[in-house]
Amino acid sequence: MSDFWTDTLFFGGVISLLGYEVGLLLKKRFRLAVLNPLLIAVCCVIAVNKLLGVDYETYNQGGQYLSYLLTPATVCLAVPLYRQLSLLKQNWKAIVCGLSAGIVAGAVGILALSKLFGLSHEQYVTLLPKSVTTAIGMGISQELGGLVAITTATIIITGILGNVIAEAVFALFRIRHPVARGLALGNAAHAIGTAKAMELGEVEGAMSSLAIAVAGILTVVSASVFAPLL
Repeated sequence: MSDFWTDTLFFGGVISLLGYEVGLLLKKRFRLAVLNPLLIAVCCVIAVNKLLGVDYETYNQGGQYLSYLLTPATVCLAVPLYRQLSLLKQNWKAIVCGLSAGIVAGAVGILALSKLFGLSHEQYVTLLPKSVTTAIGMGISQELGGLVAITTATIIITGILGNVIAEAVFALFRIRHPVARGLALGNAAHAIGTAKAMELGEVEGAMSSLAIAVAGILTVVSASVFAPLL
């Protein structure tokens, strides 16, 4: 069966898009946070590949075309940020401190948990870039000697989890300021969190877009600092 799909160049891209559309329909119909479109798409792709006996290499022949769009899509997030440039200038001190604190807290948390659970250096550096966008995280993991495939999965899981629990966390800790909400989502849940931030408001979306770029740069620096610690 997989030989048939090998000849179908866009199979991977098509089932990925169809899975995402299914997720969108379920989210609109039931309005549950757990029905995240990306999570539903992942489940649909896995189910279809298993059912048809399609291996990852075959699927990725078509799925890679969607990956090509990842970097330009991330760059396009600069548009809402530009629209909120005045707000950025007014809050730059809080933004710098908040993003720096988030990066350090994330790295320290990963280091502590890695030591607690006895992870190897390879496993540790695999998890370090979990909160940045895939395009940046994969490069960091590869440079540090991590397992790139697991890094990618970790980044996706982190983003989906951040997207799903964001509103509950904001309500629990009474985080109402749009700048704080946007920075938290972009810093902790990268592009998937930014999608949620844009649902919450234009300011949240702009700040989350900023957080993706700055957090990516800071993570490159912090990862090289924290990597030798285990």
